[in-house]
Amino acid sequence: MPPAAVPTTAVLPYEKNQNPSSTSEHSSNNSALKSAVAETSKAFPSSKWVKLNVGGKIFLTTIWTLVSKEPESMLARMFSQDGAMLPSNQDEQGAYLIDRSPHYFEPIINYLRHGQLIVDPNVSLEGVLEEAKFFGLECLVSQLESQIMQANQPLDNVPLTRRDVIKALIQTSHLTELRFQGVNLAGADLRKLDFRNINFKYACMQRCNLSHANLTYCCLERTDLAFANLECSQLVSVKGLCANMEGANLRGCNFEDPSGLRTNLEGVNLKGACLESSNMAGVNLRVANLKDANMKNCNLRAAVLAGADLERCNLSGSDLQEANLRGANLKDAELTLMVTPLHMSQAIR
Repeated sequence: MPPAAVPTTAVLPYEKNQNPSSTSEHSSNNSALKSAVAETSKAFPSSKWVKLNVGGKIFLTTIWTLVSKEPESMLARMFSQDGAMLPSNQDEQGAYLIDRSPHYFEPIINYLRHGQLIVDPNVSLEGVLEEAKFFGLECLVSQLESQIMQANQPLDNVPLTRRDVIKALIQTSHLTELRFQGVNLAGADLRKLDFRNINFKYACMQRCNLSHANLTYCCLERTDLAFANLECSQLVSVKGLCANMEGANLRGCNFEDPSGLRTNLEGVNLKGACLESSNMAGVNLRVANLKDANMKNCNLRAAVLAGADLERCNLSGSDLQEANLRGANLKDAELTLMVTPLHMSQAIR
């Protein structure tokens, strides 16, 4: 049986121009560095206040602020108890020197203090992002990237808010025509606002809250108002040719103009809409889609409903005196409790 191998220890040769004395000196330097790190870590209790000189501006904070929020960041490692990284040099006042922009560092130190990202309008988000990357603040980096992406989103894809609309109304003279043509107002809260004579042609107003708003003499031609809330709104003499109001709430609205001008809703899509108790006297609803609409107790005197699709429409309790229903589809429509009986002269199909 062969004898067991005797373990040997590999000895690395000295590098060229290296001698044992220089190796010994290198080891002593490492020991000194480790001792310095250990002494530094002892000098940084979490409650201690420190000064940071960032690009010439002094910031006063605590060790706890620097290490608690993001313990893996550069600032946390510089001042941590384990001494993972030596802090920078100090100026004559004892502040630790950091060669970065104070303009972008201020939002970062505030974030470390209270956990909220607050950036003044005059401060570039991109500049703060670069500083956050430099200091290794990963959670802050993701927040900033998200905000920058939202800020750079094309304006034509972002719906206007109530504040945006009110600002436009305030800044525009009543003698000047205000146009929101083609504007995205989807989901906006526009209740109780005065929109008289405003042009909303082609605008996207899906699911808008326009309850109790004044839309007198507005242009709503081909406007998308699907599932919008227009309860108790003033819609006197509006021009709503081919507008989409599918599923919209128009309960208690007023369409009648005392001067005799007709509201024009020719070709409008009111499928499944609620128009209960609305005043629609004289309204032009020629060839409109009113399938499954709720028109209970409506005033439809002298209204034009020629060619309209009123299939399964609830017209119970409505007043259709002198209304034009020639060619209208009233299949399965609810016609009970009519205020004025329909006459054959109205030529219902």
